[in-house]
Amino acid sequence: MALATSSMPRDEIIIAEEDYQGLQAFKHELIDQWGFLRSWNGTGLGACSGAWLGVKCAKGKVISIHLPWRGLAGRITEKIGQLTALRKLSLHDNSIGGQIPSAIGFLSDLRGLILFNNRFSGEIPSSVGNLLRLQTLDISNNLLSGKIPETISSSSKLYRLNLSYNNFSGEIPVGIARSPALTFFSLRHNALSGPIPDATAYQLRYFNLDENHLSGFIPTSLGKQRELREITLSNNQLNGSIPEEIGSLSMLEKFDISHNTIGGSFPPTLCNLSSLIRLNLAGNLIGDRLPESIYKLGNLSILSIKMNHFNGEIPTTMGNISSLTELDLSENNFTGEIPSSLSRLSKMTFLNVSDNRLSGRVPALLSERFNSSSFMGNIQLCGYISSTLCPAAPPANLPSPPSSPPDANLFSPHSSPLEVHRRRLSVRYIILIIGGIILAFLLLLCCVLLCFLVRKRVNSRKQSKLMGGAQKALQTTGAEPDPERDYGGKLVQFEGAFAFTADDLLCATAEIMGKSAYGTVYKATLEDGNQVAVKRLREKIVKNQKEFEAEVNVLGKIRHLNLLALRAYYLGPKGEKLLVFDFMPKGSLAAFLHARGPDSPTSWPIRMNIAMGIARGLRHLHEDISIVHGNLTSANVLLDDAHNAKIVDYGLSKLMTAAAANSTVTTATDALGYCAPELSKVKKATAKADVYSLGVIMLELLTGKSPGDTQNGVDLPQWVASRVKEEWTNEVFDLELIRENAELSAGDELLNTLKLALHCADPSPEARPEAREVLRKLEEIKPELATAGVEVAEGREADGSGENGD
Repeated sequence: MALATSSMPRDEIIIAEEDYQGLQAFKHELIDQWGFLRSWNGTGLGACSGAWLGVKCAKGKVISIHLPWRGLAGRITEKIGQLTALRKLSLHDNSIGGQIPSAIGFLSDLRGLILFNNRFSGEIPSSVGNLLRLQTLDISNNLLSGKIPETISSSSKLYRLNLSYNNFSGEIPVGIARSPALTFFSLRHNALSGPIPDATAYQLRYFNLDENHLSGFIPTSLGKQRELREITLSNNQLNGSIPEEIGSLSMLEKFDISHNTIGGSFPPTLCNLSSLIRLNLAGNLIGDRLPESIYKLGNLSILSIKMNHFNGEIPTTMGNISSLTELDLSENNFTGEIPSSLSRLSKMTFLNVSDNRLSGRVPALLSERFNSSSFMGNIQLCGYISSTLCPAAPPANLPSPPSSPPDANLFSPHSSPLEVHRRRLSVRYIILIIGGIILAFLLLLCCVLLCFLVRKRVNSRKQSKLMGGAQKALQTTGAEPDPERDYGGKLVQFEGAFAFTADDLLCATAEIMGKSAYGTVYKATLEDGNQVAVKRLREKIVKNQKEFEAEVNVLGKIRHLNLLALRAYYLGPKGEKLLVFDFMPKGSLAAFLHARGPDSPTSWPIRMNIAMGIARGLRHLHEDISIVHGNLTSANVLLDDAHNAKIVDYGLSKLMTAAAANSTVTTATDALGYCAPELSKVKKATAKADVYSLGVIMLELLTGKSPGDTQNGVDLPQWVASRVKEEWTNEVFDLELIRENAELSAGDELLNTLKLALHCADPSPEARPEAREVLRKLEEIKPELATAGVEVAEGREADGSGENGD
């Protein structure tokens, strides 16, 4: 029977009676925290005409309930079984708990059961095996436990199975990996044990079983799945060796078997994986040499083989993998020199060859781009810090002296006069040769000493490169620093924690930290032990001295908790221009997120505090001092000891010539994926473009992914938006956040922050919020951090530091 009203045409059916009752029972068991189900009125009017939110019908029968991101709690009623025509039940990203009702097995038409990111508990009902038309089963990121029922494999149409981030135990049912239509198979982050079953699903593309207790070998059957794009088996107890058959997967983009007990060698067949982007073999027992044919991995972006037993030399052909951005060869037994070919890898942002047996000189370009931690633990390696000077190369081998005759008595009485004469000549030649060797040795010793002195002076100059002409004069004359002497430079200091003189700055030792479109940044250690960061500006792009001083004096007065304060500037006698800032030992946000070790997790409160700090600093720039940053990236956000964000490089465009300022607007941001789309046409930075960059940084904090790691031309905001649209939101978040935030409140915070980040990174500038609005919404999402931020800001102001908060 169907419900109808006299006021409507006789043939217009509202909803079938059993479906109406089923929906009412469904609503009754849910807790509608945000009031989205108010449209489900008591009469059933409009239920099948679009008036009831999330409900779709066909011929008076409910075929779809789609209510993601609605703040729903409670549980699913057993009366869901009355909706016999239901094809799709999508309730992901809510807070619904309780057990998955066994009555779900009555929904014989069900194609999609999408319940991820909730709080369901208990076991998967075995009645799920009755769903012979099921295509998608995604119940990941819940609190489910028990064994995975074998009956899941009953549906021959199942193409997406995601049971990740639960607490399932026992072995993986053999039949599941053999479902003929299976494309996506993910059981990651559970407590599963036993062997990995053979996979015979010929359409399999994603095979993810990492973070379990699986043992045994990697099945060779994976090598027959020619559609595979991703294999992740990390953090298990697998042994054996890497199957050579993996090398036949021509479409494979990610292969991660890190942190197992895999042994054997690196199969040469892996070098056939021309589509491979990420290869992670870290933390196993793999040995032998890397093959020279590794250069065939032409699309490889990330390679990590650390904590293994690789030996031999690093292949020079590795320098031909131009797409490499991260290379980790640490904690192995590599010998020989670091190939100079690695210097050609211009996209590489992370390099680690530490704790090997490497020797010789580090290529100059690599020692400039990467700090000493990339090379430590190689006793015979030199040239990467000032204290590891390389010895001069020895001269070419000298000819060895001729051997003496067999007879030890050169002047035997039985020798003829001619023989005696010849032997006397031989002795003369020997004496001359020995004298020549001694002379050559003395000359060599002098050369070594001279080279050492010259190199020491050159290194000293390189180390103090930032100091400019005045320090150069000190070094070349050998004079002692004279505080009273005027070297022709000018130091202007602003409010700061400690004072120093121009001589203190010029005599500081320095280490290159990085380079940007504006110049080179150094860490300078003063004689009293205090450290500062010094940016030496590129001279050809800076305004003339009068204009420069007018602008820099304005920047020097800016004080805010979330802006790195300019403490001083120095004008050298030959046009050098140095900016002095506080030194932040924790480094940049980019390094904090992407270059830290596995034992350095970043919690959600820390990430949220960083996001608030950036928004707070950006609001101050936009509204209080009318400055557009124009180059906001995670590399331009530094962190203090309390993980407070400090925006750097703000206002530097005001110190540049107009042409230089325009050319640097999109240079760095565009290359790294932070650039707003409109800047490709209008080369002028705006506040809305800054907000776009802020949105990208927020997505970086949420996903743990670098915006520079694009695939097929899709940037980070586009990738996240596509995942959300396809209802795969749980795959967006960083694994650390997923593990940490099983609680209801944290889950909501993640989702709401994700929405806000996508709002900031909207392709349309008009649709983006102001920085003030972004800050307000972040504080609403996590108000306890907003209060803490205000208290810190007030404390800084009270103690006289001048770091004013909002």
